[in-house]
Amino acid sequence: MKYYIKTFGCQQNEADSQRIHAAFAARGMKSARGYNDANYIIVNTCMVREKAENKAYGLINNLSQLKTDAAKHGRTVKIIVTGCMVGVAFRDSSGKYLARLHSILPGVDEFMPIEEVGFNYEPVRMEHEQMGLVPISNGCNNFCTFCVVPFTRGREISRPIKDILEECRSLKTRGYTAIMLLGQNVNSYGADLILGRDNIQVMRDLSKTYFKSPSKKIKDWQGMVPTYVKHLGRQRLPTLFPHLLKKVAQMGFAKVDFISSNPWDFSDELIAIIAQNKNITRTIHLPVQSGDNAVLKRMNRWYTRQEYLALIQKIKAAVPGVKFTTDIIVGFCDESDEEFNNTYTLCQSVHFFKAYISMYSQRPFTAATKAMQDSVQHNVKKQRWEALEKLINIPNLPFKKVLKKKRALSL
Repeated sequence: MKYYIKTFGCQQNEADSQRIHAAFAARGMKSARGYNDANYIIVNTCMVREKAENKAYGLINNLSQLKTDAAKHGRTVKIIVTGCMVGVAFRDSSGKYLARLHSILPGVDEFMPIEEVGFNYEPVRMEHEQMGLVPISNGCNNFCTFCVVPFTRGREISRPIKDILEECRSLKTRGYTAIMLLGQNVNSYGADLILGRDNIQVMRDLSKTYFKSPSKKIKDWQGMVPTYVKHLGRQRLPTLFPHLLKKVAQMGFAKVDFISSNPWDFSDELIAIIAQNKNITRTIHLPVQSGDNAVLKRMNRWYTRQEYLALIQKIKAAVPGVKFTTDIIVGFCDESDEEFNNTYTLCQSVHFFKAYISMYSQRPFTAATKAMQDSVQHNVKKQRWEALEKLINIPNLPFKKVLKKKRALSL
């Protein structure tokens, strides 16, 4: 029996697919060369943007026809769908979304939550790869109003630091020269390990009370000193990410990368670790999404334009030669010409090396879809997308081969 995996989306999905490879190989199956050679076809879906979701629907429906044709020739084909679309379906307590998937994708044999795969086997990586993808956490607590990730992956759960370090050491002994640490928000890694997952309130609960914190600082957690991130004048949460990043950097990899970073969790301690270890990436992905304060507030992004620019300058001062990549959404609900212009001028000021620009699209279950109007016309969104593309990405095209593409995970 053979299997074939098609992956849509970000590096986190790529890392998930490596674990799916391992799980199917452990059953004695072999990897197929393509769809026409496979008995099991696994589609790892993304739905951060409507375009990615529609691509998955189109492929799955085409595979359903392949399945029918294969049966005529005596070959059994099963279609398994996993990833973001299934995550949403299994977290929808009403069951309506899963019923919808069954209705519009009748050829699918199994909808498999990615959590069923687990970390029991060493991920299967391509032989030519030099960079190992290492997930350090899964899920997100921030609930930006445009983002479906908290509904596809659930609350943030950190992997045990021991497991992460063991995986990195294994990759080092196998000849990998680079590591990329993955999480929807790597900066908050470990908060749930220290405080307990249920003691951390998500950002959508901010109007009720602030994040729960211990009565006094935890100065030592299993031999590690947590970094307490401050935000809006209060101590938001403790994180182990600076400690983890330092440990990995000291293993001797030529390059240590990470994605994604939340601007409001980027601590002074993290900046210092990056500055002190030259093998840590000098191209930092720092999603801004918008350069206008009113839009940022509607997005539930807990920083201002001024705070973002101050963070950029602080990192530049500490890390000579640093470059920044970012994520930007154009045409978010009710975005005016003036609000977009504030994003444009911010980009002029920062001089981003690369921007992943998307036109806003409604996503199921998000606050923006429920409570706001997708009021900006498509042609206006396209004009704004083109303006930023010409400002940031087209001038940097000669450097395209230098930068390994980083896609945003959620932020």
